[in-house]
Amino acid sequence: MWFTETIVDTGRLPLFSFLCAFLVAFLFIRFSVRMIRAQVRWWPGNVTPGGLHIHHMVFGLVMMLIAGFVLIALASFDTPVPNILCAVLFGIGTALVLDEWALLLHLSDVYWTQEGRSSIDAVFVAFTITSFFLLGIHPLGFQGDFDGLSQADAVEVVLVVAFFVLQLLLAVVTLAKGKVWSGLVGLFFGPLLLVTAVRLGRPHSPWARWRYATRPKKLAKAVYREKTYRKPVIRAKIAVQEAIAGHFDPDTVNAATAAAQAAHEAATDRAAEAARAHAAA
Repeated sequence: MWFTETIVDTGRLPLFSFLCAFLVAFLFIRFSVRMIRAQVRWWPGNVTPGGLHIHHMVFGLVMMLIAGFVLIALASFDTPVPNILCAVLFGIGTALVLDEWALLLHLSDVYWTQEGRSSIDAVFVAFTITSFFLLGIHPLGFQGDFDGLSQADAVEVVLVVAFFVLQLLLAVVTLAKGKVWSGLVGLFFGPLLLVTAVRLGRPHSPWARWRYATRPKKLAKAVYREKTYRKPVIRAKIAVQEAIAGHFDPDTVNAATAAAQAAHEAATDRAAEAARAHAAA
């Protein structure tokens, strides 16, 4: 049976339990906050003892601390059932914390603002990476990839280390080009990093600010690709996010964030105009 061979026999049952608890807890808490936002009478409201609103990430942090402590305390014992229970508790706590990741990042209640979408992104990233590990797909360096190097010759050691360093460098370049998902997934599928690292960066990425400031043609091409290919993907992602997590308020963007976005867009448009004028000349 696939589940027995892939999950149980490989010792990944705690990881499977973590993932299931994480997914169920995230869907539940999102359903709960949507009910509270809709002011449904029959659904319990926020936890506000003495008028203090306790965010659910607080409960999540406590759960993660308890589960982590117990797992460390039992590390030297063979305790499969407690391990699974701790994995479930840790998964629930992780979901509650990541669901309010944007609040931790901005130190402000941006749950239903556009900045709040970063919480859903964090949940998607955690779910994807955990799924890869559950299926036995892992980045280079995990699960004993370097265990045999102590008995290998010098050439083999150098090649393995060089390949590992190259993979990390490609991941850094990909992330610097603003391709977060490609960088993360590429750690599990090396050839993807090679493709994304050599392609143009996104126009608002650090790489574009460093490398395209004096190269208007490249910046104009990056802007064209962003508007033609990236924007439809972003709209589809937002549609999926809002179908799961609820509608985010479009007019409550943080003022500093809005100003930064406007400045980036203005600079990009000026560079694109300069590139078109240069091409026409």
